[in-house]
Order: sequence, then structure tokens, then C-alpha cells
Amino acid sequence: MNKIRVLITDDQKLLAEGIKSVIESDESIEVVDIACDGIRALELFKQTKIDVVLMDIRMPNMNGVIATKQIKEIDPSVKVLILTTFDDSDYILDAINNGASGYLLKDIGGEALIEAIKNAYAGDTILPSKIARKIVSAAKMVTNDKQIKLKKAFALSDREVEIALMIYDGFTNRQIASALKLTDGTARNYISAIYMKLGCDSRLSAVEQMKKIF
Repeated sequence: MNKIRVLITDDQKLLAEGIKSVIESDESIEVVDIACDGIRALELFKQTKIDVVLMDIRMPNMNGVIATKQIKEIDPSVKVLILTTFDDSDYILDAINNGASGYLLKDIGGEALIEAIKNAYAGDTILPSKIARKIVSAAKMVTNDKQIKLKKAFALSDREVEIALMIYDGFTNRQIASALKLTDGTARNYISAIYMKLGCDSRLSAVEQMKKIF
């Protein structure tokens, strides 16, 4: 059976060695190397096959969020698990948006860490409940901010803001109508009104207009 090949990226060498010792107690996992920062992680990633990267966030030279983005650009199939002491919602969202497969706090137990590596390798997203709650909270704040900006910039009504954000997120006219329990005609009327207020005549140009203020 092929082992899961893991790269540990952490600037705290003693901690990284401890993590290595813990996860290699499982015969199905092999730690390929330890990187002290994101730059070294990228170098090692280009040199050898890696299945899962355990990535610290706050490191010198290149942090884990940027390193995650660059590693995923090289190989979208690799799994990156963010492993840190900082449960900061901005870092969480940035890491997930850059393709991380999950987010773990360093107080995780050995067995749970091994299980998380195996689950990430299998394609699961790993998010402890308190991290998931932070993501939901942060996402709500982002949505609220967008709502305020849309109202201020284009004088949209509450319903128009709701529909505009759905357009921005890629919902079709029919999906919008279904989700909001509107007739197709009513949904089209709202969308036409939104286009008029945004000064555009298509879905693509509407999204571009919204991007300018977000």
C-alpha cells in the first residue's frame, strides 16, 4: 500500500519534529521533509511528490496563506491542512479561499491529527466546529459589508440587494426565482431594475460593476 506522503511546514523546529514523530507512528503515513517557511516548502514541493502539506500560517519570509496559494497553483490535487495556534477568521477565510483542505489548531491530539490527514487525503474538508463557526460569522460580516456597499453605491432596495448578491454568486434567473419563491417574470423585472441602477445591460457587466465596489 502506498503511504500518504506528508510535508510539514513550520518555523518552530522542535514542534515540527514532534508532529513528525506523532504522525509517523501510523504506518500509512510518511513524512517526506520539514520546511521552515513557505519558500522552503515550495522548493521541496517542486522536488518531490507530496500528498498532504501541514502548513503553519505565521512564518518568516513567506506565510502559510501565500504558500498554500502557490502550491495549489502548481498542483491543485495536493491537500493542504493549515495547522496553527491562531484561530483568526481572516486567516481562516484566506487559507480556505486559496485552496486549503482544512484548518486545525495545534492543540489537536495525535490520533485526531492522523485521522485529519487521512480524511484530507481522501478529499474531505477538515474544520473543527469552533473554526466553522468563525467562518460562518466572518462570511456574514463580508455579506453585510457588500449589502451596505450596494445600497450606498446604487440605491438598491433590500430585495434588489439580495438578488444582486445572488447574481454576483452565479445564480441563474430561474434559481433566483425558485430560491426567493418569485415567479420567473417577477425575478426578471427585479433583475432588469438592478441592471438599470447599475448602468449595465448584462449579467457579466453587472458582476463587473459590483466587483468595482467590493
